[in-house]
Amino acid sequence: MKTEEEINAKILKITMIIQENYPELSKYLNEMPVTIPIDSNPKVNVKNLEKYYDSLVELFRNYVAEHQLNYINQHKNSRHL
Repeated sequence: MKTEEEINAKILKITMIIQENYPELSKYLNEMPVTIPIDSNPKVNVKNLEKYYDSLVELFRNYVAEHQLNYINQHKNSRHL
């Protein structure tokens, strides 16, 4: 199992990748359900950090995949036979 420090480093890395390469996606980072605590005193632990990291990865992958698909479709439609 990874430590909190290792997971935080992974969270920082993917967050920076999103902000640098897909700034339009950054606005969704604060709106993610995982970042909105339900408890009045939420606990930061490895399990919660992993969950947050996994949700960031999913958001990133879905966004990139959608953009790649749009790119392919745009170039496919622009070709003439």
